[in-house]
Amino acid sequence: MKIKLLLFVFIIGFTTVFATPPAQKRILVYTKNGKGYVHKNIAASVDALKKMGAENHWLVDVSDEPSVMTNENLKKYDCLIFSNTNNEIFDNEEQRQAFVAYIHRGGSFVGIHSTSGSERSWPWFTAMVGGAFKKHPAFQSFEIKVINKNHPATSMLSETWIKEDECYYMDELNPNIQVLLAADLRTVKDDTKTTYPGRVFGDYFPLSWYHEFEGARVFYTALGHDAKDYADSVYLEHLKGGIMWALAENPKESHSKKKSRK
Repeated sequence: MKIKLLLFVFIIGFTTVFATPPAQKRILVYTKNGKGYVHKNIAASVDALKKMGAENHWLVDVSDEPSVMTNENLKKYDCLIFSNTNNEIFDNEEQRQAFVAYIHRGGSFVGIHSTSGSERSWPWFTAMVGGAFKKHPAFQSFEIKVINKNHPATSMLSETWIKEDECYYMDELNPNIQVLLAADLRTVKDDTKTTYPGRVFGDYFPLSWYHEFEGARVFYTALGHDAKDYADSVYLEHLKGGIMWALAENPKESHSKKKSRK
């Protein structure tokens, strides 16, 4: 009788484990642009992020409506990805404070390319992203130095990544960012380079980083200007690694549990 009972308990437990898959992470991809330049890569980035979500068992919602920025709605999301947002991306202070509350609840944030040009008159947002877009030279091929290979966003790269992109120059850099990639300015063609950044950063300028900000995990990459980037396997691995770090997921096990935060 005891053997039958134990067998019954084992079968029920076994069935329960496999009948209840791990909860899927839910991600909001936000693409709002205010007045000004709007990147033509947004549709390609959204398609790539949806595909990445399907491959990694993430639920991906997409919106360019600031009305999604409410306390109640943002509670649904494990990560917010701002894909090429630019200029004013919130309509009012209530939306901004809902976003702040999300960060303070220990949310996850990923900024792609022109996200650093969003909300330029809001210092808190700039500090959260890690820096504010200032300018860039012409789209071109240049060398990128891998500063830290011990991160899922860079572990697939060699010491130097040669890539075509816009080399973003930023200011108001948050001193707490942990730099992952830096442009080798010696390989960037730019007649105004001596004006800014000049020698402020020496031969290198930060392009991608991560940090923990007021309870949230934040990853940013300035790369990704060209729509073709979102079909490039190397760039997508870089981006996926950043998202997984923000979600506190093991890149090899997309269902692993979120690590506790300080």
